[in-house]
Amino acid sequence: MAKRTSKKSAKVAKKSPAKRVGVAANPKLLSGGNPQIAKAYGDAPVQAYIAAMPGWKRDVGRRLDALIVRTVPGVRKAVKWNSPLYGVEDPEGGWFLGIHCFAKYIKVAFFRGTSLHPVPPGASKQKEVRYLDIHENDPLDETQFAAWVKQASQLPGERM
Repeated sequence: MAKRTSKKSAKVAKKSPAKRVGVAANPKLLSGGNPQIAKAYGDAPVQAYIAAMPGWKRDVGRRLDALIVRTVPGVRKAVKWNSPLYGVEDPEGGWFLGIHCFAKYIKVAFFRGTSLHPVPPGASKQKEVRYLDIHENDPLDETQFAAWVKQASQLPGERM
């Protein structure tokens, strides 16, 4: 009697080798052009998010990241819910700022924004959150942005 091999084992053998685990080489853009990046901690996923930001948003994303790193040495980074988050080492492990791409602008969320001086211009439905919306060709006041980042990094972080 001839030995039989299952069809399933033959199909498994034909499959390509396992894909590398980590940040995708070409992340998918979600509606509004927000890059889809898997939840991860550290600089690499944030840089992957920035690299995947479409068009003019990529350069703005690089500027924002550089300003944050320069203003808060040793800043913690992560991507959660397809948005880069920035935080400081504190007992609570909180985050002070998040970035998200929309179709026509980038939204920077200051999680304790109502405690900043001056308060960032964008209101939120959440009590303490304030936003800075950056549209194409909007001038970015780097001095004011850095001041907000410094203030925000010194406040208790948001746990997420």
